[in-house]
Amino acid sequence: MKTLVSALALGVAASSFAAPAMAQSQGDWTVGVGIINVNPKSDNGTLAGAAATVDNDTQLSLTAEYFIRDNLGIELLAASPFEHDIALGGTNIGSTKHLPPTLSLVYHIPTNGKITPFVGLGVNYTTFFSEETALGTLDLDNSFGVAATVGADWKISERGSLRLNVRYMDIDTDASLNGASIGTAEIDPITVGVSYVHRF
Repeated sequence: MKTLVSALALGVAASSFAAPAMAQSQGDWTVGVGIINVNPKSDNGTLAGAAATVDNDTQLSLTAEYFIRDNLGIELLAASPFEHDIALGGTNIGSTKHLPPTLSLVYHIPTNGKITPFVGLGVNYTTFFSEETALGTLDLDNSFGVAATVGADWKISERGSLRLNVRYMDIDTDASLNGASIGTAEIDPITVGVSYVHRF
């Protein structure tokens, strides 16, 4: 994962030295459809005195972006519900579903080539639901946090592009079991998405 993120960041930096050319115009819309993998960090904190682990999941993704200035857009990321198993001390104790809509301000770096890199910063809101465990009633609080994104679009037609996108999301949730607090799960995932993006 670190190698992929480093390679993508290096590609963005290299492309930024190309001669400028307008990539997106003010007033443009884009819509993207693809898949996204949410991969929580390896150390997810301590719950009920035991090391917590949250596994990864892949789902369908949808993005919509409106360009408020040339090459500068406001993007909304949505997805179908993710489902994650939760383990304590290496033993699976339950699962949860979540939706992580993310709103970002994204700058698309203009180049003269078919590849247009971009970087963005925004806010993530994660809502947890359908928590299940054999230990009783598990509740996970919703989360607000910073989100950062880096990626690139590869133009394949006049209005269509293939997109590779990597995000970091700050997701922490306070957990309770049978009404009693058991700690905070630090999920903080890296996500990797691949999608088709169409400009209107």
